[in-house]
This record gives sequence, C-alpha cells and structure tokens, in this order.
Amino acid sequence: MAARRSVRFMSSEPVPFELIENGIRCAALAPSGANQQPWTFVVVKDSEINRKIREAAEAEERESYEHRMPQAWLDALAPLGTDWHKDFLEAAPYLIVVFRIDFGLNHAAECETKTKHYYVQESVGIATGFLLAALHMSGLATLTHTPSPMGFLSSILGRPKNERPFVLIPVGFPAADATVPDIAKKTIAQVMKVR
Repeated sequence: MAARRSVRFMSSEPVPFELIENGIRCAALAPSGANQQPWTFVVVKDSEINRKIREAAEAEERESYEHRMPQAWLDALAPLGTDWHKDFLEAAPYLIVVFRIDFGLNHAAECETKTKHYYVQESVGIATGFLLAALHMSGLATLTHTPSPMGFLSSILGRPKNERPFVLIPVGFPAADATVPDIAKKTIAQVMKVR
C-alpha cells in the first residue's frame, strides 16, 4: 500500500473488466451502519458518457478554481500541480462513480415511503477505501476526484433521487510518461498514539 499514489495521467490501454468487478466485490464487503450497505458503484466505460462527465466536471472545476476557492485552498493545491483541466476523465478506460444512498425508497400500493439509513457517510467512506485498496492490489492506478458540486453525475448517469455522488474514481493503468507529485506521508509516530 505504500506504493499507492493518486495518478492523474492515465493510459487508454484496456483493463480486464474482471479487475473492476473484483474491486467492487471487495468494496461491497465493507462494514456499514445497521448493515444497510448504502452504496451504488456505477461503472462507466462508454466514451461518450466519459466525455459528458469530463465536460461537466471541467465546467464546475473551472468555476471553483477561478471563483469559488479561497487563496488558502489554491495555495494548498499548488504543490500537487492541479488545475481545472481533467484529461484523465476521458483517458481512463473506466470511471467508477460511488453514490451514497441517503435513504431507502419503498414503493408499495402507490405509496412511497422512506427508510432511514444510518452512518451513510462513514459507511461509504470505508467502502471507498476498500475499493481503492483492491484496485491498487490488482495493479491499477486510481484517483479520487470530487468536483464540487457533483450533481451533474446524478443527472448524466440517471440515478434516483435518494442517491448522491460521493466520489468519482478514474481507473486504469498509468500512462507511460505518468508523473506524480513529490509528496511524503506522515510517519507512524505522527499518526499513532499509544496510551
């Protein structure tokens, strides 16, 4: 896991779908509040849909970089070399969009009722971590992308009203000339405290 990095330069080289399916199978094993499993993983492999997602994401990101983000946020991102251009959204052979299911919808006798879901954010976060680890262990590169706002993903992918986008993950092999920022992780002494 120490070798896992966020990759923004993806190859269009085909990826066996079995690796994607196995990654999602692993993610679906994550623990969840009341075992409600409040997630949907939408796998996008259609290049036309990828293009629509990229166009919508870049529109939101451009607005964020140019008008929404305070200077402190832009300064924090500067070492990563990111901007509003999101080429990886079309280059990656797959996009996995993780949706959180905020509440259950039950349809019976022309009456719609809602079922409360518990610890949705935490549950979907854990499942996403499982997914990233599984894809990495399969030899694939990933990136967690969270354009804000992300409502366009619900629209483009036709998701129901009880689902909200959580994260967009391009998946593939890294491009031959891929680079990653020179960053370091905190040491075990910095993150672990024993009492």
